[in-house]
Amino acid sequence: MSEPNPSSYTPSDLRAGAGEDAAAMSTPQTLTGIFFEPGRTFEALRARPRFLVAALITLVTFMVFQTLFIQRVGGYEAFIRAQVEASPRTAEMPAEQKEQAIAMQTKPVFKALGYLSPIIGVAIFVAAGAALYLLGTMAMGKQISYKQALAVWTYSGLPPGIIIMVANLILLFLRSPEDMDIARSARGLVHANLSLLVDGTAHPVLATALGSLDLFRIYGLFLAALGLRKVARMSAGSAWTVVLIIFLLGVLFTVAIATMTGSVMA
Repeated sequence: MSEPNPSSYTPSDLRAGAGEDAAAMSTPQTLTGIFFEPGRTFEALRARPRFLVAALITLVTFMVFQTLFIQRVGGYEAFIRAQVEASPRTAEMPAEQKEQAIAMQTKPVFKALGYLSPIIGVAIFVAAGAALYLLGTMAMGKQISYKQALAVWTYSGLPPGIIIMVANLILLFLRSPEDMDIARSARGLVHANLSLLVDGTAHPVLATALGSLDLFRIYGLFLAALGLRKVARMSAGSAWTVVLIIFLLGVLFTVAIATMTGSVMA
């Protein structure tokens, strides 16, 4: 029996073969491989894009931290009270009105919404982020499906997200609640960025801008660019262009919110 001649393969045959090899990774393998073999993992995700488990893991770790944080600082009412007291919008509000606002936000319905709101927030964040990656890839003249864009978005955010939340949980039980800025720490206790150099209360916009230069975020940007290179088959320059433009749009958005609310968003 004669050996197959490699020159007889068509480009579609070669792409199919490559896809079969890449698709050999199972979901557990992609979840661990994104930490240690991100290039190979994104190759596998190109052939079999998946995102749901990675998104759920990110959501669950955040909700676990949020729940434990609220209990650590004295319960939901103490958490809301700190939020109201720290908000620039309530700074001039009479004490009686503040108490009314706290009583309203601690009612069972609003309390349930407060605990469940991350689900809606993460769903919107993931859906919008993937849409931006899809549009950015198309603008570069490359093709990618929405499901592939979802895979790149969720998997590029998984490693930095898990590392941050594990570090947050460790610090949560090492640090005394009295030493925490409850309003700001609710978004995380780990701040590997330059926002620590300024007073967030006095300069919320500057602190928000400096907070965007975060080591974990840079790690996520690297993974996102690698993911677009592998999944959309684009050059490194094009991939970084898409990732950085979307990143800068995100920075402008958070800075705009900080400007309108007077609260630091980092």
